[in-house]
Amino acid sequence: MLKLKIVSPEKIQFDGEVESVLVPGTLGQFEILQNHAPIISSLNKGVVTYETGQGKINLDIIGGFVSVNQNQVNLCVEL
Repeated sequence: MLKLKIVSPEKIQFDGEVESVLVPGTLGQFEILQNHAPIISSLNKGVVTYETGQGKINLDIIGGFVSVNQNQVNLCVEL
C-alpha cells in the first residue's frame, strides 16, 4: 500500500492509504504503484485518480507537484 497525502491551498483533500495513483505529469500521465522509484514531478491540468479499498476516486486539478519516496506520495495541487 501507498500512503497518499493530497494538499491544496484550501485544505487537506485526502490523507490515507491507496493501492495506486495516476497523475497528469508534465511529460504525460504516469501511474505510481507500491515501491515506485523516488521522483519529483510537476503536474499539468488534468485528473488525479487514486484507488482506495472503496474504489477509484477522481480529482480535477489545475496543476501542482508530486513527490514519491519510500511508498509515501505527496501531492501539492491547485483545484
